[in-house]
Amino acid sequence: MKKVTMQDIANILNVSRVTVWKVLNNQPGVSKPLRDQIIMTAKDTGYLKPGQEAEAYLTENGDPHSEKQPKKTISVVISRPESSLFWINIIHSLAKVLDTQGINMMYTYLPASYQEGYVLPSVLTNGTSKGMVILNVYDIHLLTMLNNLSIPKVFLDLVTDFPTETITGDVFLLAGQRKIEEITNSIIRKGRTEIGFIGDISYALTNKERFEGFKLALEKNNIKMQEKYCLTRKIGIYSYYEEISSFLDNLDKMPQAFVCASDFIANFMMQYFVEHNYKVPEDIALSGFDGSTEYSMVTGKLTTVNVPTHHLGIRLANQLLYRIEHPNAPLELTHIYSDIIWGKSTDF
Repeated sequence: MKKVTMQDIANILNVSRVTVWKVLNNQPGVSKPLRDQIIMTAKDTGYLKPGQEAEAYLTENGDPHSEKQPKKTISVVISRPESSLFWINIIHSLAKVLDTQGINMMYTYLPASYQEGYVLPSVLTNGTSKGMVILNVYDIHLLTMLNNLSIPKVFLDLVTDFPTETITGDVFLLAGQRKIEEITNSIIRKGRTEIGFIGDISYALTNKERFEGFKLALEKNNIKMQEKYCLTRKIGIYSYYEEISSFLDNLDKMPQAFVCASDFIANFMMQYFVEHNYKVPEDIALSGFDGSTEYSMVTGKLTTVNVPTHHLGIRLANQLLYRIEHPNAPLELTHIYSDIIWGKSTDF
């Protein structure tokens, strides 16, 4: 595997190599939010090894036991098998809000899935973190461990089977049912009724809600859902393209359209269609969700639902600040509604 370089990190974040060098060599002249982004990306890409990101944090923010300790430190708890601009953009906005309040933000990494004997990082259990925002953690055992902590917390999404009646923090969900229903309705109105859905509905509550919107559109149009065109079972984190390709290979024929739970999935679908000489939307219409700009196969072409990552980061930060100041206030469930971006992928 090619060794990650500072230039690779600079390319991911669209900054100069000099800026990356300054951060990784503890030089002044870079804003804290950008420093945090660079440190996180260096960790995600493997440039910084486990433990080094903590050293970088301490160098930037000082020894937590020194007199210069900030008033509060909060943790962004993330479990990410790959670096994604979607999450980076949310965290960047979140960091800027916290920075204006004089609050330090540190990254706390969890594995993608729970393994027997795993214990949470000590910063979450020893009083270092005065609160936490939980992003991209989609393992019920890990979520339960975090939920059992007594510090203030805000979740962005949950796994589908998480017992929400036991929740001990505020929850934000990206509302998708209505928008997916609207996209599916649009495809049907244009004359295509053989439609499939691709997305692991056990992975996230938001995925399940998007599938519900898909089914509701079919039901309202008196169209029976054809399960053979729907891939909704568990999909391995590292084997998306292989599993999607196998599913499509085994269809006796292609449907007229696919509605996907995310742009991440739609990008793999588009890759398969290109490799197998299917034209989008002439042969098969395609839609996604997230409004991502990082997937080259579908960027600027896909009908999708825009997620306002900048706004979302601000809301998560402000909600955590509120929860820290009002620990006994009633817990809140917040739905974030977004607009559809109509692309050429459904313009048939």
